Amino acid sequence: MAEHIRWGVLGAANFARKHMAPAIHAAADGELAAIATRDADKAQAFAAFAPGLRVHTDYDALLADTGVDAIYIPLPNHLHVEWSKRALAAGKHVLCEKPIALQAGEIDELIELRDRSGLLLAEAYMIVHHPQWQHTKSLYESGAIGELRLVDSVFTYHLLDLDNIRNQADTGGGGIRDIGVYNYGCTRFVSGAEPTQIRAVELVEEGGVDVYAHVVAEFPGFHCSAIDSMRLAPRQEVTFHGDKGFIRLACPFNANVYSQAEVELHRPGHEVTIKRFPGVDQYRLQVESFNRALLHGDSFPCPLEFSRGTQAMIDRVLAAR
Repeated sequence: MAEHIRWGVLGAANFARKHMAPAIHAAADGELAAIATRDADKAQAFAAFAPGLRVHTDYDALLADTGVDAIYIPLPNHLHVEWSKRALAAGKHVLCEKPIALQAGEIDELIELRDRSGLLLAEAYMIVHHPQWQHTKSLYESGAIGELRLVDSVFTYHLLDLDNIRNQADTGGGGIRDIGVYNYGCTRFVSGAEPTQIRAVELVEEGGVDVYAHVVAEFPGFHCSAIDSMRLAPRQEVTFHGDKGFIRLACPFNANVYSQAEVELHRPGHEVTIKRFPGVDQYRLQVESFNRALLHGDSFPCPLEFSRGTQAMIDRVLAAR
């Protein structure tokens, strides 16, 4: 292993260009070393902030690059498992975009391959790396809101472009896999609990993909009401409501894009404490955490076992269609 982590990006997705690739190159103990794409113009957009970037014209050539230690996978959802397996087989560590799989059983296979290979394979579930979520979890665990009774979570945006992969069933699209995963996972992350019952109150589909879902999940001692949609005006907000107060996150998922990350603690007597997190790049923090895990043996905050739990919730919701 090199003294720093040399990254390769499998494909030139817009999300990788705008967010993850710059974060990889800016992260401590790492560099963006290579990319695989046949599109020279797209490659140039990455090389603009990563001088000396090696460009491979096919994915297998990137996996064979001995100057790459770790692979970031931003491919369409239905390709995540296949290319995660291929990257592990090539001896590369892997950070794969969410959802890392389309079924929880596929994650069981990935866990087995991860353990057998001794390599790090993880889902790029960036929110758990953001200090607003670590602060929220700390507040909850400290008893700041008393006994948790309700989690109210909403994540919506408006997307009518039918050519977008999120609107295509054959690529594993749909709002639940794209953004519902955050509603479900953040509840599990903060509470440390797993659902006992899950009910789809309403699930609307268009063209074979879910575009609106209202899900109620029962957890020990509390329930979660989660709404996601690809057909509503943009909104995101999460509230953890206890018997002695509540925690509200005003920009829980797309910090610095949707708005600034803020965590409000509401206590009796209209006492409100607000902690703000201006300019924090959760994508860079995610990569730095991955780098530390490889270089120093630190624990990665989002292991596949956690991702499997969220995927199991998704499976149960989609099975209700």
